[in-house]
Amino acid sequence: MTTHTKHAEAVAVPRRVEHLVAGQATSDGAGVKLTRVISQPLQRRLDPFLLLDAFGAENPDDYIAGFPNHPHRGFETVTYMLEGRMRHRDNAGHEGLLTSGGVQWMTAGRGVIHSELPEQEDGRMEGFQLWLNLPAKDKMRAPWYRDIAEGEIPAFTTPEGVKVRVIAGASHGVDGAMRREGTEPLYLDLEFPAGATFSQALPADRNAFVYVYRGALKVTGTEVPVQRMAIFANDPGSDGVMLHAGAASRAILVAGKPLHEPIAQYGPFVMNTKEEIVQAVNDYQAGKFDA
Repeated sequence: MTTHTKHAEAVAVPRRVEHLVAGQATSDGAGVKLTRVISQPLQRRLDPFLLLDAFGAENPDDYIAGFPNHPHRGFETVTYMLEGRMRHRDNAGHEGLLTSGGVQWMTAGRGVIHSELPEQEDGRMEGFQLWLNLPAKDKMRAPWYRDIAEGEIPAFTTPEGVKVRVIAGASHGVDGAMRREGTEPLYLDLEFPAGATFSQALPADRNAFVYVYRGALKVTGTEVPVQRMAIFANDPGSDGVMLHAGAASRAILVAGKPLHEPIAQYGPFVMNTKEEIVQAVNDYQAGKFDA
């Protein structure tokens, strides 16, 4: 679905960039090469977001082994595939094929074991995985899963020609494919033509960042080069963000309502206390994640 807005979203006092972050090259799963943009040191600052991995490779050796069976508890995973094919299976009975332009949204809740394996032997695989925390009251809810095909993601084009895909939340009056109470995430994929500006209204208390994956952006005087994340300052009195692209560029803009709850993480388990982490490990080892 594509709609055309009549007016840009008004932002009178745009936020500044607090600082820029360069992700760290690493590998995960069975050796998938990726860039970890959000890791544990940034979890409090970017609450409710726990992790952001960016992956992109032409060489099948960098992704072909995928992510065999592994557990999660206490949060949600949001996987956005720009290009490629990945099969999801979990022990709650969910299965789906993530293809170019699509999203998989999984709530691990009280515990799930899943795999994410490529269904391609060559070509480019590129995308993002974002971990979204769950409020304490929801951490032990039943696992849940949804496949969102490319055509199911609402989209619009601004008067300046910026193409916007609304994965979660709402932008310029267009509701996204997903909404979540508690964390109220906003997740936009933005494609800028040269010289275009995009504005997004956003309460000052929302933690927010933009990650540039093509070209470069300028944000209130700060240059944000490719493969950099800009964390927006929570400036009192600010009412949104404003992004400008000198050349054709692409970026994801993400924001959420902080939970202000303790974060305890051990690998694939994210709870509120060390005791809950110990319980998660014990439950997994005892086979209690089995459906």
